[in-house]
Amino acid sequence: MSGRKDMTQVVRYLLLFLSIGVFFLTYNLVATIINCRKAEVRNWTSGVNPRQLLIDPVVKMPDSAKKTENKRLPFHVALTATDEPYSKWQSRIMYYWYKKKKDLPGSDMGKFTRILHSGKPDNLMDEIPTFVVNPLPTGLDRGYVVLNRPWAFVQWLKKSTIEEEYILMAEPDHIFLKPLPNLGHEGYPAAFPFFYIRPVENVEIIRKFYPEEMGPITDIDPIGNSPVIIRKVLLEKIAPTWMNVSLKMKNDPETDTTFGWVLEMYAYAVASALHGLQYILRKDFMSQPPWDLETRNKFILHYTYGCDYTLKGELTYGKIGEWRFDKRAYLNGPPPLNLSLPPRGVPESVVTLVKLINEATANIPNWDTTEGT
Repeated sequence: MSGRKDMTQVVRYLLLFLSIGVFFLTYNLVATIINCRKAEVRNWTSGVNPRQLLIDPVVKMPDSAKKTENKRLPFHVALTATDEPYSKWQSRIMYYWYKKKKDLPGSDMGKFTRILHSGKPDNLMDEIPTFVVNPLPTGLDRGYVVLNRPWAFVQWLKKSTIEEEYILMAEPDHIFLKPLPNLGHEGYPAAFPFFYIRPVENVEIIRKFYPEEMGPITDIDPIGNSPVIIRKVLLEKIAPTWMNVSLKMKNDPETDTTFGWVLEMYAYAVASALHGLQYILRKDFMSQPPWDLETRNKFILHYTYGCDYTLKGELTYGKIGEWRFDKRAYLNGPPPLNLSLPPRGVPESVVTLVKLINEATANIPNWDTTEGT
């Protein structure tokens, strides 16, 4: 009897030790995972090279979704545009650099479409592949022409034949710096994180369009619709929601006043969250002079901001500089050939911008204030 009792105690102790061992193994595993996640977030915010990170602060792209080596995933390049001179000259420069980079090694760039939401053809139809769609009904955009963008995509996706499985949504003021690979995969679109899109700072407004039962505000990524690389089937689902949310935001005075010129960007971010999409955030997607000082390791140069400097190379943002380049100075026609280079001391990104514009304008036929615009 005593031997059987001793054996029972041994079994009990063995089970106890096993239980304790399993507990500590599980604890260490969970702790390791948590620490790795924290390290990833720290790396993202500490300026680590984004080319080495395919994560955002919320979602890590699973291995099953990663692009297999040497497999091309071509995307269709699409930008929305108007028939105004301001939009035309930017579109011509953008298309020039698309053609220069499209077929280089490392590129996943497919075909190109300028989605023209003027409702009628213009004189660039033979120069740039173009699909004409209708603008919103008169007065519906209330002077905010960007509201035509989601409506244009809805029409284009419904009426056109798009061979590629993925789409890059771009804008006329984008210049391709180098061949662009497909940065998005399967259910994980890729987007550029904008510092001024801050859903968590506008909770009361966001909740008008993204109710609490849909999830936390942090589900909404700090993005706009461009640049975004996304599967066509996902964009087909998002686009109508994006359009409807944009119109609702514009018709809400508080939202319209608060979001202003980035309202349509917020609408795209909210529409994505309503469909459960989260994005791979790529800081290397774009360089935006004058705030980004260099273009190295960036794919797109976005010249939305004015660049104003003294002749000593000092930034005078908000004040017209002795040297300047601002696309808004050319609302009624294209910039002239051979723009003057910035003074010594101006950041590389601004110098590169001017050089790339000068190269494009020197090689695009009929570049002047009348023909081609």
